[in-house]
Amino acid sequence: MSHETTDIRPAGPRPFPLEPAPIHVPDDVLADLRHRLELTRWPLDAGNEDRYYGVDRAYLQELVDYWRTGFDWRRAEAAINAYEHYRVEVEGVPVHFMRRPGVGPDPTPLILTHGWPWTFWHWSKVIDPLADPGAYGGDPAEAFDVIVPSFPGFGFSGPLPDHPDMNFWKVADLWHVLMTRILGHDRYAAGGCDVGAMVTGQLGHKYAAELYGIHIGSGQKLTLFNGDRGWDLSGGRPIPDGLPADIRAQLVAFEKRFAVHLAAHVLAPSTLAYGLSDSPAGMLAWILERWMTWSDNGGDIETVFSKDDLLTHAMIFWVTNSIGTSIRTYANNNRYPWTPSHDRQPPIEAPTGITFVGYENPPGVSTDRRVEHFANSDRGPWYNHVNLTAHDHGGHFIPWEIPGQWVDDLRRTFQGRR
Repeated sequence: MSHETTDIRPAGPRPFPLEPAPIHVPDDVLADLRHRLELTRWPLDAGNEDRYYGVDRAYLQELVDYWRTGFDWRRAEAAINAYEHYRVEVEGVPVHFMRRPGVGPDPTPLILTHGWPWTFWHWSKVIDPLADPGAYGGDPAEAFDVIVPSFPGFGFSGPLPDHPDMNFWKVADLWHVLMTRILGHDRYAAGGCDVGAMVTGQLGHKYAAELYGIHIGSGQKLTLFNGDRGWDLSGGRPIPDGLPADIRAQLVAFEKRFAVHLAAHVLAPSTLAYGLSDSPAGMLAWILERWMTWSDNGGDIETVFSKDDLLTHAMIFWVTNSIGTSIRTYANNNRYPWTPSHDRQPPIEAPTGITFVGYENPPGVSTDRRVEHFANSDRGPWYNHVNLTAHDHGGHFIPWEIPGQWVDDLRRTFQGRR
């Protein structure tokens, strides 16, 4: 008599449903770039040694010269291709994403969304410890299967000739389709910074039941870009009278940091895009201004981004001709306003962790008061916050500037939730 046996061995990890598509920039694109850099026509920039008028010519010209003669894109491309890359259409929208498979008994799927002028590569310092915590002294049970898309219209997900109306809440719908229907996850985790935090917040609003939670780098209201003055950080409010001189100076500096960026991108992105798409030096100047003024660099950008780092990120915009569609998203956030999917409170029901950084403390608010200040602000009630942490150091590009703290904060948000 024969006896049938049942194989009860674990099934193992599910095969990934897509074929890898490594990054490769054609030689003729690189040759065209070198030619354009050689032909750069420089403006006069007298009296701008203190950068009062914006990026100074001396440093920009130094960086452009290095871009033309010293920067090795193929080396950067090889580092990028050390990870898995995929291209897929999601609801007819082309999407590129980078993946680091989780190393652990049951890795949690995690999608990380960048902002502007970020690229997917700004997550490169955190994906390994998130995916393989055991290799970094952590618990393999806390491993994530890390998915890092390029925001639609940015880098290798762009440009978007057939989808000129892309904005943050539409991207959230695409990400949910990607994670559930295409990659087959019943539930997943999400993280994001800058406008990527708003994408992530929208996931936590509309799809909370299918998320383990979210972890973000700022806690904005999802109505941030709504209204007739969505391009004005101050909302048209004058600076109050009677402020202490130091607080007033902080407030002016804080608003100056973002004013031209928001106004230009919301009000005239196409006008701006003609120059930025034609001149690599012009494009670099525009995004370098943000990397200089938004990172916690003490006046020396290369303490945060080396020349190679700056140019790797710039190349991702340049070689894909995506700078125009990347800045268009700001206008679309305003033109197609966010509307709620439900009226429950808090609007963002998914358990939420937030990492705050000292360089972005509101004027007059110290790091030790940052969490309390947020919780008591008009933004606090928007979130189901379970893990709020403030750090003295770090600027806008949190996972690049303080990657260890970001990883620790994100892990803490999802402990016991998966």
